[in-house]
Amino acid sequence: MTNDKIAEYVDLMAKLIDLPLDPEHRPGVIANMTRIAEIAQLVNEFPLPDEIEAATVFQP
Repeated sequence: MTNDKIAEYVDLMAKLIDLPLDPEHRPGVIANMTRIAEIAQLVNEFPLPDEIEAATVFQP
C-alpha cells in the first residue's frame, strides 16, 4: 500500500468514526499506519500449509 493510499485511509477512517485528527498529529498517524501495513504484509505472506488447523486451545 502506498503512502498516498494510507494517508487517504487515515483521513477516511477518522471521518468515519468522527475522530478529530489534529493536522500536527496526522503525519505520525500515517507513519504508524505505514509500519502496521508493513508488518501485516510480512504476516500475510508467511506460507502455511493447506492442511494446518487452528489450535482449539491457545497456550503461550
